[in-house]
Amino acid sequence: MGKSVLLIEDEPNIIEAISFILSRDGWAVATHSNGHDAVDVVQARQPDLIILDVMLPGKSGYDILRELRDLAGTRDLPVLMLTARGQVKDREMAERAGVSRFMTKPFSNAEVLAAVRDLVPR
Repeated sequence: MGKSVLLIEDEPNIIEAISFILSRDGWAVATHSNGHDAVDVVQARQPDLIILDVMLPGKSGYDILRELRDLAGTRDLPVLMLTARGQVKDREMAERAGVSRFMTKPFSNAEVLAAVRDLVPR
């Protein structure tokens, strides 16, 4: 079986697009769409990679990432953060929180696939 990705994103079109391209490439894709319990979902699913939106209902991607980095079981988990806000300060906040890779929306399918393959070599 392929590697697993947990996509934490609340925009249906982005969920559909990313799920499609990753599934087609052999990834097992699970999705979650709110920040409230995202850390619990990550711990329960134990994915090989997380794709995390910054702006989520309930809790920001930055807060979720900081929580994940504070937990022993998810400290080194690769996280690709997606955001519509690609300013320098947003990138710096993500880096301070411990992001593995930062990508701004809109992005190409090829960019996402390349980043995922780079973060989790098969």
